[in-house]
Amino acid sequence: MGIYPTHARLEFGVQALKEARFRSADISVLYPEEMGKPDPARDAVKKSPDGAATGASAGVLVGGALGWLAGVGRLAIPGLGLFVATGPIVAALMGASAGGALGGIMGGLVGLGLPAHEAERFRRRLLDGGTLLSVRTDNSYWTSRARDILERTGAEEILIAGDASASGNNKDHFPPPDPAGHWMQ
Repeated sequence: MGIYPTHARLEFGVQALKEARFRSADISVLYPEEMGKPDPARDAVKKSPDGAATGASAGVLVGGALGWLAGVGRLAIPGLGLFVATGPIVAALMGASAGGALGGIMGGLVGLGLPAHEAERFRRRLLDGGTLLSVRTDNSYWTSRARDILERTGAEEILIAGDASASGNNKDHFPPPDPAGHWMQ
C-alpha cells in the first residue's frame, strides 16, 4: 500500500495496475470525499432529495480509471467525515467501526495488517488530503509487481503489510507468461 499525494497520480497508478492484469476486486482506494477541491457535480448530487444520491455521488467522485474498481461507496467515519472507499478496505473499515477499540481508519488499517504506528502515519496522511491505495496479492511475485507499480506511479510511503500468501487462495491469478510463452514461477 502507499499514499498518493494527488488524484492524478492515483488515477495513473490504478490504470497501471489494470494494465498489469491485477484484479479490480483486490485493489482498495480510500480518500476524503472533499479532496480539497470544490466539485459542482458532486454538490448537485449531495443536494438531491432522491434516495439514490449516495450511490450517484460516489459515481461522480470515482471516474476514469477508478471507475474500474469494485465496490465504490462512501463511508461516514465518526469525527472525520465522509470518505470514498473501494475494494477490501471497505469491509475492514466497517468491521473496525463496529467493534474495534481503535475504530475508524486506524482499526481498518490495522485490520489490513499494518502495525498501529504505521496505521497512525497513514491516517494522518489521509486527513491531510492524501489517498491510500492498497493492493491485496496472492504471492510474492504479485507483491513485487504491485510495489514496482506504486513506486513508478508516484506513491509515497509504500509499505508491504501482512503475509502476501494469506490474503487469498485464488489459483486463477498466475503470473503472465514470459515473452517465449512460458509461465514464470
